[in-house]
Amino acid sequence: MGLPERVAVTDEAATMLRRLREQHGELMFHQSGGCCDGSSPMCFPQGEFFTGDVDEHLGDLDLGDGVVVPVWMTKAQYEYWKHTHLTIDVVKGRGAGFSLEAPEGVRFLIRSRLLTDDEYGELHTAGVV
Repeated sequence: MGLPERVAVTDEAATMLRRLREQHGELMFHQSGGCCDGSSPMCFPQGEFFTGDVDEHLGDLDLGDGVVVPVWMTKAQYEYWKHTHLTIDVVKGRGAGFSLEAPEGVRFLIRSRLLTDDEYGELHTAGVV
């Protein structure tokens, strides 16, 4: 059994991601620490947003059939959120920004919950948090 996951995706968001993947190819998410829509998860074509030493790879969203979407967050933001499990969801309405879903009349958002003591303990023991 592997480590507890730190990110997940709702069925509705996975459906939108599959549609966006058909249009744009491989995808990725980046969660910044900005305010307002700057704190929304942004979906980009893979490689269009450059990640580096200031970013933390939280995990990959499994869309099935071997398709995964990596999720990144700035390390500074991660320090605030490292005790949470994040789920990417999609809702009606337009956000502002450069995220690929904007023309579809929907926006991605993060839903979070605290990691359980067991989940946090396993991730801490593994050196992940």
